[in-house]
Amino acid sequence: MAEYRRSIVNTLVNRMHEPRRFIQMLIGPRQTGKSTALRQAVEHLDLPCHVALASIDSSSRDWLRAQWLQARGLVTERTPAAVLVVDEVQLVSQWSAVVKELWDEDAWSGIDLRVVLSGSSSLLLQKGLTEGLTGRFEVIRCTHWGFAECEDAFGFSLDDFLLFGGYPGGAPLRDDESRWLAYLNDSVIEPSIAKDVIALEEVRKPALMRRLFQVGAPYSGQELSYRKILGQLDDAGNTTTIAHYLDLLHGAGLLCGLQKHDPKLIRAKASSPRLAVHDTSLMTATYGAYRSFLLTDPERKGRLVESAVGAFLLAQSAQQHFDVRWWREGSSEVDFVLEKGGAVTAIEVKSGRVKSLKGLTAFVNHVPHAKALVVGSSACPLEAFLRGEVPLFS
Repeated sequence: MAEYRRSIVNTLVNRMHEPRRFIQMLIGPRQTGKSTALRQAVEHLDLPCHVALASIDSSSRDWLRAQWLQARGLVTERTPAAVLVVDEVQLVSQWSAVVKELWDEDAWSGIDLRVVLSGSSSLLLQKGLTEGLTGRFEVIRCTHWGFAECEDAFGFSLDDFLLFGGYPGGAPLRDDESRWLAYLNDSVIEPSIAKDVIALEEVRKPALMRRLFQVGAPYSGQELSYRKILGQLDDAGNTTTIAHYLDLLHGAGLLCGLQKHDPKLIRAKASSPRLAVHDTSLMTATYGAYRSFLLTDPERKGRLVESAVGAFLLAQSAQQHFDVRWWREGSSEVDFVLEKGGAVTAIEVKSGRVKSLKGLTAFVNHVPHAKALVVGSSACPLEAFLRGEVPLFS
């Protein structure tokens, strides 16, 4: 069977064939297919290319410089342009300083070496990019796989997608429950926390960070005050620590706390977060062998469907640059509020549970220019929405 190609591969190929202008930075959570996309893109290049795979044991500033010089050697009179690809560049100590130095040398010398870097830790990569490479790079975001991709590549049904999510490595294991759970925990969740957050950021309480994810993921789709979150944790902490750790988990593509939509920004930041996983498998994996009841219990399935919609919106927001929030005023509530410039869209998710739409009505009365969507209605079926067939803004 032919290997599935995501649309991001075409983006990479097109960028590599463009005249040297920016460093291309491929960023995304672990196990979402960045290395595969790079390999597929290189296979379709019409230019000589040097590929370097960084490792935590052997990669250093000198190693990165040596890889760059090898790639420069591919630029000759007969082949005036070449490509350098460095995968997992965040494993190289002080990588951004080396890249800045060598990129600027090429600019001065007129060497047409096109550079593509990739990495899993968006936290560290963003720090390196903003510290030394301002104005020299473009970001290409590799998000979790969406429903349409899993449907095409693996034959997922909607229920499959809700339970197993968008990690391509786990798709072949969906008929073996214990192997799938082991894969999610050992290859996705633990490395994302241990290597992309704790090892690379100042986390004073690693056990609290892990526990926050374990407690928070099952509550995806629900508002939970910081004090209530603290009450669920074994380790002592404070609301500032919890908010910071949620930001770090968000950067690793695991769990985030959506802020409340409020014209007054200070009130919005002080509000209780609505927890949201970046992929539903991160929620279902925390239920272990008991996750199958998530599809049979209406209340829990409702949260699962809302989490799938939230994960889709988080992925789209990273690519289309809009904000994802939620709204509540008194007893009126809206699941998601999207903001992009002056455009606002309010989204309510129907998932089989009996839910009133009075919150959506109240919000539109409050923000008359807002677009209203009811995901799961006849006008906006859940499958169509998750496939990206429904415009998010008017």
